[in-house]
Amino acid sequence: MARQKADIGKLIGYIRKYRKYFIFGALAIILTNSFQMLAPWLVKDAIESIELERATSTSLLIDAVKITGVAVLAGFFLFALRRTIIWASRFIEFDLKNELAEKLLELPRSFYNRTPTGDIIARLSNDIEAVRMMVGPAVMHIANTAVAGTIALCLMLILSPKLTLIALLPFPVLAYTFKKVAAYIYTLNYKIQTHFSTMSAFVQENLAGVRVVKAYNQENHQSGDFDGLNREYINLNLKLAKLQGIFHPLVALEVGVIMIIVLYFGGKQVIDGGMSLGVLVAFMLYLASLVWPVMAVGWTITLYQRGKASLHRIQKILDIEPEVRDTEKTKDVDKLKPEIKFNTLSFMYPGTERLVLKDISLDIPAGKTTAFVGRTGSGKSTIVELIIRNYQIPDGRITIGGEDINSIPLEKLRSMIGYVPQESFLFSESLAENIALGIGRVDESEIREAAVRSGLAADVSDFPKGYDTIVGERGVTLSGGQKQRAALARAIIRDPDILILDDTFSAVDTATEEKILSGLDDVMRSRTTVLISHRISTIKKADLIHVIDDGRIVDSGSHGTLLSSCELYADIVQRQELEEQLEQL
Repeated sequence: MARQKADIGKLIGYIRKYRKYFIFGALAIILTNSFQMLAPWLVKDAIESIELERATSTSLLIDAVKITGVAVLAGFFLFALRRTIIWASRFIEFDLKNELAEKLLELPRSFYNRTPTGDIIARLSNDIEAVRMMVGPAVMHIANTAVAGTIALCLMLILSPKLTLIALLPFPVLAYTFKKVAAYIYTLNYKIQTHFSTMSAFVQENLAGVRVVKAYNQENHQSGDFDGLNREYINLNLKLAKLQGIFHPLVALEVGVIMIIVLYFGGKQVIDGGMSLGVLVAFMLYLASLVWPVMAVGWTITLYQRGKASLHRIQKILDIEPEVRDTEKTKDVDKLKPEIKFNTLSFMYPGTERLVLKDISLDIPAGKTTAFVGRTGSGKSTIVELIIRNYQIPDGRITIGGEDINSIPLEKLRSMIGYVPQESFLFSESLAENIALGIGRVDESEIREAAVRSGLAADVSDFPKGYDTIVGERGVTLSGGQKQRAALARAIIRDPDILILDDTFSAVDTATEEKILSGLDDVMRSRTTVLISHRISTIKKADLIHVIDDGRIVDSGSHGTLLSSCELYADIVQRQELEEQLEQL
């Protein structure tokens, strides 16, 4: 209950932001219903004038014009009502999507490790749409029902207190029905929204891995799995549809019974002379005007409960505090010397209990090339992840330019680093836009120069539109090596103080690697470079090489020194030389 109140409190903050729309909307609701409720009274007066034989053709024409006029005015303010409250709901949808998107960009790797992409997409689309329906149509109909009911009941009491009491007697049954159904609708809607996320995650994963699915002939198997998920989704929605299918006719039946009761007792009063026919007709019209608002309550309850369930799912993400963020410890820093130091750092990934790095102490000097080599899973890439602060570490364990890494603003830290990860990610834009990512407008000559240095320029001439070629989702139109070189060009063009290459040349052959490294000589010479690689050919020219095994630095030195002093390093070199000889056979 406290959680639901907090969720609604969040939404109220948005409603306050756009309160002028809701205020004008409330005014439009009052005016709409005022004019709508005036029409039955005019009908009553017209009927009574006919009963008393005071009516003439002219008077009836005037009555018709009056009734038409109030109907036109009611329609105008009904338009104004939708123009204000529905607009406000769209603005709230816009803000909520932006807030959620910004939060998602702040969240750490650990969140994405445990949360399927499809689930995130479902919250950004389906859940936010449900919230919009709650603050738009649902709020509008609830307010309209309250105002219409209040005005109608006041006028009904003026016309006949006794008949109004009779009409209200069955309403507790309606209230009980609404209360019982609402709780079940909330639970069912939460299940539906959660299952929709599961389906979205399944589809997204299969589309992203469609080449693997086809390669392993798994189309029928995956289609069968999706069929099961889809059937469950249909079954949940059918349960909701059945509930609504029973609920709406039940409400209509209860309203119909009320109308029959009122007609019976009101008709007797007209026959006995205790009420005029005009009063009975007006009373019935007021009672009829409550039918749609009461019927709409069932639909509104569905919207409200669905929106509340979706809001809870959205709020669960918004409430997550990013592990890595600027805090009160963050301070303004001038240009930092690109010198990195580790001080007895041990690290384990969130949610695990195994130390990936153990008592790492090392210096990465400014303007030098420092390399890390070791077996797969030894912890090489983790060192890079911590340098760019993808994960939180204790204070004082890593310093850059003498400043604790936790005190350096994230924007400042990452702007001075050019990072090329193992898995190169390209956006579905042009090659030029991918290379120039994050640095604004650049000259085409700068893009070409970066491509030349990364060894990509020779391939670009074969692309249909050169640097304007759209590379497709995740760079699907490029080979693995071309994607790595495009990511390398992206890092080079930033002219970073620290260049980090994490197994950047794994998808290219040795000859291409040597050519790229030769082109990078002057780039690497002028800045601090960190190389991570399983290939000795990539790192052998580094100023200092650290050999890592099981999360520890077991030896350090130059290539020649390590060949004679480090058994693990010599073993890696020997194995790779043997592999190269076998490939040449």
